[in-house]
Amino acid sequence: MNRVYIIAEAGVNHNGSLNTAKELVDAAQAAGADAVKFQTFKAEKLVSRSARKAEYQRNATGSDESQLEMLRRLELDHEAHRELVRYSTERGIEFLSTAFDFESISLLQSLGIKMWKIPSGEITNLPYLRAIGSMKMPVILSCGMATLGEIESAINVLEKHGTDRSIITVLHCTTEYPAPIVEVNLRAMVTVGNALGVRYGYSDHTAGIAISVAAVALGASIIEKHFTLDKNMVGPDHKASLNPEELALMVAEIRDVEMSLGDGIKRSSPSESRNKEIARKSIVASTRIGRGETLTIDNLTTKRPGTGISPMEWDRVVGRPASRDYAEDDLIVW
Repeated sequence: MNRVYIIAEAGVNHNGSLNTAKELVDAAQAAGADAVKFQTFKAEKLVSRSARKAEYQRNATGSDESQLEMLRRLELDHEAHRELVRYSTERGIEFLSTAFDFESISLLQSLGIKMWKIPSGEITNLPYLRAIGSMKMPVILSCGMATLGEIESAINVLEKHGTDRSIITVLHCTTEYPAPIVEVNLRAMVTVGNALGVRYGYSDHTAGIAISVAAVALGASIIEKHFTLDKNMVGPDHKASLNPEELALMVAEIRDVEMSLGDGIKRSSPSESRNKEIARKSIVASTRIGRGETLTIDNLTTKRPGTGISPMEWDRVVGRPASRDYAEDDLIVW
């Protein structure tokens, strides 16, 4: 059984506080996630002074400040990153982060991360893709807003610069917070994987956990989901995130679903095998039958238990002489 890799996306829900970030690490570990992921950036290198906030950001944080001003408040410095890597290792959960600029790529490289996460917004950023591709390490590529052609182009860049397709996982995603259920188009996740020959997963921006669980049933190998300590905290992503209890429930339900998928071979399971004799039927006498009397459709029927001759042998039994006397409900024997 392939274990689904679950990423608890802390993102910027630490609100710029290292202590809050550590609490998010604790919550992700307690929920059973495999990794906790943050976002690494320098605001000035990510957005220009004229960049507008997205509508969901304005709804969550108001429109008095620019996107640049908002992001400045959500940065974690180099030392905070080092401490989070140390703390995550101590807590037994993998630290991941998405780099949004070249300085941040260098920082994460120096911290020894084992996997690169490319966000949806960078899928058309050729210099960025070249830099990540040259690392020749496993890549998780989110593809919100992208066409199949754009995803293929990004993968080709990564491959050209050293990252083999076999270690790339594409995460289907709808880049809206929260994402409307009607726009999820979860089957496209499978289409991408099959068309491009890559592993696939799902980065979930919908409310609740149902779509993440459904994605696992469709074969997702990675699930990423935003979470927060408190949905009422001030910040752009809190309201579209799970709380710790919901995150733990999502992890538990994903583990149940992945366990239920099995190996695809249809067979009688150990637990149901003992019910076979109880639930199935046998050929029995429907009335008194004397020895030597012909067995017919009028003096035979099928009833539980299934410890006698299977009804699948009906045509072989009908027309034979009774080998002994039978009372009503007696199992017929050869």
